Amino acid sequence: MSHQFNIVGKPNRKVDALQKTSGQTLYAADLSLPRMLHCKILRSIHPHARIVAIDTSAAQALPGVIAVITGRDLPNKFGILPVSQDEESLAVEKVRYVGDPVAAVAAVDEETAQAALKHVQVEYEVLPPVMSIEEGLQPLDGREPIHAYADQENIHKLVALEFGEVEAGFAEADLIQEDVFLRGQHPLAAGRTRRAGPLRSQWQTDRLGSTQCPHYVHKAMAGVLDLPPSRIRIIAPPTGGGFGGKTDPFNHEMIVAKLAMLTGRPVKIVLTREEVFYAHRGRHPVLMRVKTGVKRRLDHGYALSVLLDGGGYVSYGVASTYYTGALQTVTYNLPAYKFDGARVFTNKPACGPKRGHGTPQPRFALEVQLDKMAGKLGLNPLDLRLKHLARPYTETANHLTVTTIGLGECLEAVAERSDFREKYGKLPFGKGLGLACGAYITGAGLPIYWNKMPHSGVQIKIDRGGGVTVFCGSTDIGQGSDSVLAYIVAEELGVTVNDIALVTADTDLAPVDLGSYSSRVTLMTGNAAIQAARKLRALLFETAARELMVPAESLAARDNVVFCLDDEARRIPFPELVKLAEAQHGTLGAVGSYTPPRRGGRYRGAGVGPTPAYTYSACVAAVEVDADTGEVRVEKIWIAHDVGRAINPLLVEGQVEGSVYMGLGEALMEEQVFRRGLHKIPSMLDYKSPTFLETPDIETILIETNDPEGPYGAKEAGQGPLLPVPPAIANAVYDAVGVRIDETPITPEKVFKALREKARGGEGRVGPKRVPHIIFPEPVQVESRWGQPAE
Repeated sequence: MSHQFNIVGKPNRKVDALQKTSGQTLYAADLSLPRMLHCKILRSIHPHARIVAIDTSAAQALPGVIAVITGRDLPNKFGILPVSQDEESLAVEKVRYVGDPVAAVAAVDEETAQAALKHVQVEYEVLPPVMSIEEGLQPLDGREPIHAYADQENIHKLVALEFGEVEAGFAEADLIQEDVFLRGQHPLAAGRTRRAGPLRSQWQTDRLGSTQCPHYVHKAMAGVLDLPPSRIRIIAPPTGGGFGGKTDPFNHEMIVAKLAMLTGRPVKIVLTREEVFYAHRGRHPVLMRVKTGVKRRLDHGYALSVLLDGGGYVSYGVASTYYTGALQTVTYNLPAYKFDGARVFTNKPACGPKRGHGTPQPRFALEVQLDKMAGKLGLNPLDLRLKHLARPYTETANHLTVTTIGLGECLEAVAERSDFREKYGKLPFGKGLGLACGAYITGAGLPIYWNKMPHSGVQIKIDRGGGVTVFCGSTDIGQGSDSVLAYIVAEELGVTVNDIALVTADTDLAPVDLGSYSSRVTLMTGNAAIQAARKLRALLFETAARELMVPAESLAARDNVVFCLDDEARRIPFPELVKLAEAQHGTLGAVGSYTPPRRGGRYRGAGVGPTPAYTYSACVAAVEVDADTGEVRVEKIWIAHDVGRAINPLLVEGQVEGSVYMGLGEALMEEQVFRRGLHKIPSMLDYKSPTFLETPDIETILIETNDPEGPYGAKEAGQGPLLPVPPAIANAVYDAVGVRIDETPITPEKVFKALREKARGGEGRVGPKRVPHIIFPEPVQVESRWGQPAE
């Protein structure tokens, strides 16, 4: 840009703020269409069972019931990953968790549909369930596996990789630390899926519903319904939050579309809160063994072994397994790195890519372990981290390319604001400070199904009145992606944000965007929007230059006026210029697209981890621990995030604070617990998450590093800031009362148990003591790229 930013970098209002705050916004659950039917789903009552027979005749005979379907009506399988097409819209031969859909009813109202479910008779042959990682690793000994395919019995995926010579690194280390950690299961209990499925004709279907990825739903639905993709339209109305739980295509989407096709009427489903707990796609529980060797000024080796509880289906599981290892290398110097991973099938709801996708679990382990090592080395945890930071514009051991890295600035900022150097280890008993770091991707480097097409497309048209319409397939899930589109196009064309109209998340009208996942939208859609807008700006400036008789390069645009930089009195109002430009060039429209640079290694699994740019976060947590009850109260959080450049600082702060809130809940109270195959607490009345009473004061610090890959230098802000929060809290608990809780959630019972054990002369630790025995294959040996200049 040849002038100062007019819109970018300023705390502008979101484009949908007034509609949402005034209650005008219609979500999928609010939609109602003429002759609309209502759908309810009969779900399995067993965690693992074979379906012997289903009788729907009594349900079909019930007055008000229009259609009843079973798995035989939707035999085609689907899944988000091409390598894992293992899900069924309705179970055909067997069920794999309590809540697995078995039959569906469409009726004139919800009450009739619900009543009809009681008349569907299902005969099951109950099979032994697998309800834990340990059970999933046991030999089958004649028992039926959860799926017929797997790398090994009920072990869905086995991974073994080594970059460089880890054992040689350990041999040179001043200190080697080995620990076992557990990050528990966290469902996506809030803001979940509501869908509506209206019909166009017998051979065409429209689907309106809450999704993060309309394009991938579109692709999956075509296969399930045996329809050409051109006959399917996916529209995503406003989505009240996603957090990764709406990136998969879901069985209820397929069900309502099929019922709409069969009945010739719109069909709607709204999941109950209990159904949401079973269809959650939340965070994988991960059991981890971590071994790290360091010298005082250099890391020498790092070995991570993880066991993931994947639930009954794959979802993103292959990618999730690799993600638990991929991003450990981008924060600190790791010349040699070894990663073993196993994802186990269990008879629980499938886990998926919840906020941070596979990375918060190992980050918790690494950051807590670093604090333990700092204590043994006699170093302040801050100094240990600062001495081992990765360097910008270099490659990591596992062939990832780091561009800008503001982690050092993040650490210094939170340390200064919290007075960490002076207060750590010196506060009164019961009060403590904890520090941790994190890193995350700004969009995945490869699409879910590999191809050479753009990851994001934007189309812009300008009408004769000067109005600008932006078309894009991205979905706003509350993070403000619609607003970012408007800000960028307004910045480039010199109009106000109010002059921008948006058409998004509609597969018929908008160019393909792969969706709101992996924190990709600002960078990828933003770059596509800049490309399209600059094409139009060039046309407009060409016309303006001719009219004003000045060189085009001497022009700028601001506040709906194009003017000469040397003489602002020489100007043309934007609406007038548009008419002149259309007369000269014809209809004013342009397209832009974005494909990320091809990076990463050549080994199997190298597609997980590469990104245009990584973001970095540092967090300090101040806690107060009641030694009599074990209760932990977080008093304040300081969080610094390397955002590249804040397109809208106010929105970035909101995203950072939302991440802190979610991390707080996962650290202290949120946990999905099963009993005899049933979710123990499938209700927001019993499932605990923080309220405003438990949410501390949050001080957010934005660090700008102006990354060359992002639009105006921007990087992500939606997921990365979550990662350091749980380990910072765990480290603060240790600083406060001297006990280690090496698993989440850090409940009062665990803290009290550790304190009592320490008082008796014990270790003062609560957490897993061992990892079940598993034989990993020989690791694939890959040459380390640590420290090499970035391509």
